[in-house]
Amino acid sequence: MAEPSAGTRPMPTRAARWFFLSLALVSLALGIVGIFLPVLPTVPFILLAAWAAARSSPRLLQWLENHRRFGPAITDWRRGGVVARKSKWLATVLMAASSAIMLVSVGPRWFILLAIAIIASVLAWLWQRPESFPEPG
Repeated sequence: MAEPSAGTRPMPTRAARWFFLSLALVSLALGIVGIFLPVLPTVPFILLAAWAAARSSPRLLQWLENHRRFGPAITDWRRGGVVARKSKWLATVLMAASSAIMLVSVGPRWFILLAIAIIASVLAWLWQRPESFPEPG
C-alpha cells in the first residue's frame, strides 16, 4: 500500500507533530544502533521512522527517502511491501546469531524460548514478503 507523501495530507496538531517527530528520531536512532547490534533490527525501525516523519517533518522524510542505504528499503516497502532477498538472508543470519547467543546466555529459559519463537515467527512472515515487483501486464 502506497503511503501518501507528507505534502498530500494535512499536518497534525503541534502536539501530534512533536510526538511523531520524537517517534521518528527514536526509531531512527534504534535503527542505526541496529546496524551494529545483531539483536536489534534495522529496517523495521527505519520504516517506522519514515512513517512518523511523514506526519511530522518533511525535511527528515526527504533525508530518509534520499539516503543511499535507507531510501531503497523505504521505497520498496511503500511500492508493495517488497523485501530484497539479500535483506531476508541478512536478517535470517543475524536473527539466528541472536538466537544462538540467547541460548548460551544466562536467563530464564522460558523467556529465551519465547524470544526465539517470536524471532521464528518474524522470519516466517519476512520470507513470505515479495522479493520483487510484479511484472506489469
